[in-house]
Amino acid sequence: MRVDERGGLVSLRFETLPAARVDALVSTRTGGVSGVPYGSLNVGLRVDDDPAAVLENRRRLFAAYDLPLERSIWCKQIHRDDVAVIEARDVAEREDGRRDRGGFDEDTIVADTDALVTNLVGIPLCVTLADCVPVVLYDPEHHAIGLAHAGWGGTVARISSRTVEVMRGRYGTEPSSLAAAIGPSISPARYEVGGDVIDAARTGYGEDADKILRPLGDGKALFDLWEANALDLVRAGVPREQIEISSMSTIDDLDRFYSHRAEQVTGRLAGIAMLRPVAP
Repeated sequence: MRVDERGGLVSLRFETLPAARVDALVSTRTGGVSGVPYGSLNVGLRVDDDPAAVLENRRRLFAAYDLPLERSIWCKQIHRDDVAVIEARDVAEREDGRRDRGGFDEDTIVADTDALVTNLVGIPLCVTLADCVPVVLYDPEHHAIGLAHAGWGGTVARISSRTVEVMRGRYGTEPSSLAAAIGPSISPARYEVGGDVIDAARTGYGEDADKILRPLGDGKALFDLWEANALDLVRAGVPREQIEISSMSTIDDLDRFYSHRAEQVTGRLAGIAMLRPVAP
């Protein structure tokens, strides 16, 4: 990933996604107004931070990167494999004059969803993160995107391949044409899990489970979320060479990222993906 610094804010952009067609970034904790322990660019409204500070952080982030917060789509993540298709009716003007879904409060957020897909131009899809994996999918043939939030629950439920499946059914996406990117999260070397997660990973990944689990003894293992989601995408038909893995560890870089595992009470990063207009 490459650093994109604007007006005191710092975000990270994927190297392999075509910047002229899709605007995709992961925010960092730099440049906001939230106080301890959420300092400083917390964009999560469900972590007991001052809502006014969170909204100011979102405004700063979206303004700095020329993204329309008033048309943004956010989801209330539940660590499963639910995928929501965002259509024109989802961003139609409401009686209150707004078009966002969860951008300014959670009254209109997309409920119980861990991934969003759309073919609408200029609509930022958003997930919140603090160790979980953001997965971005871009279909260049049908100009459609998907954005998934993959914690351990979503990963063992195969949220990445489920997102590919929904894009294929809705837009005719061919998995072999997809560009995919796996963003910063807790690293394989630091993500220790217990028996319940190990069992779920073995159920979800079968014979490939040994590629994503490293036993530690005493019923524990290290879980590689990056490789698990990459394997899930490959199983879905995405060529391995078209999958970018950032290999950036949230837990090992607390100056840049939030980490729930390391900090417990902390803020949230944003994973954002938006289609740009394509010239005729």
